[in-house]
Amino acid sequence: MESVPGPLMRGCPITRHIVVASLLWTAFAQAAFATGAETATVPHADPVPCLNAAAASDADKIIEICGALVDNDKAARADRIKALFARAGAYDRKGMIDRAIGDYDTMLRLDPKQADIFNIRGEQWRRKGDRPRALADFGAAIKLNPEHTAAKANYKSMALELERLGALKAVAGKPSFNCATARRAVEKAICANPELADLDRDIHVVNVRIIGEAKNPAQARALQREQDAFIARRNAEFGRSGYDLRKAMKERMQKLVGVDGY
Repeated sequence: MESVPGPLMRGCPITRHIVVASLLWTAFAQAAFATGAETATVPHADPVPCLNAAAASDADKIIEICGALVDNDKAARADRIKALFARAGAYDRKGMIDRAIGDYDTMLRLDPKQADIFNIRGEQWRRKGDRPRALADFGAAIKLNPEHTAAKANYKSMALELERLGALKAVAGKPSFNCATARRAVEKAICANPELADLDRDIHVVNVRIIGEAKNPAQARALQREQDAFIARRNAEFGRSGYDLRKAMKERMQKLVGVDGY
């Protein structure tokens, strides 16, 4: 069974699809100019216009012209697969992820042994935030080709990400201290608010990391004094008129990480 030209390039989408266009040129040219009894007796839709659009890397033309080949019931299956691949890449470059996934779905129905396509579709699912589907596609690619380097790397990173998220879920809504022994009003307020509890834990984790990366013991002690001063000020000012606990905690986090967003 004829497959999508490969190996497919990974990394920068534009670079990958330029190389793919070149590969499609060879594949489509072979289909367009093939000779033999089958070609003479079975009329096929002409794949060359799709080939030319792919070679020009014009996303809109690829979607229009290769789409016509995809929808042509006289198109050979191999040509439809290549046209679907070209159109999916065009959709990808235009940020139309759902449509790209739809084309990869169709390709895999036509040829379910395409490890490259499983891997690429997995990358699309990952971009959409659907981690379980991404992991499943990376796993399917590896099952088809145990030496698929990109799929193996994607599977490993996705599994680690899911493991990390599982760990975060286990401590979600829990601050850096034990709520069962909380006595201060500010600590009870933090325990009662999942957002503040997560923020408190994040502040603690980042502070510990920064201290651990200190250049010397003196710098580490200075950093810890800053954290102690923040907590002392938080404890003393909570409940006073005009004091905003959430704002104070976000400002502390922003200072620790050195960026906006908290």
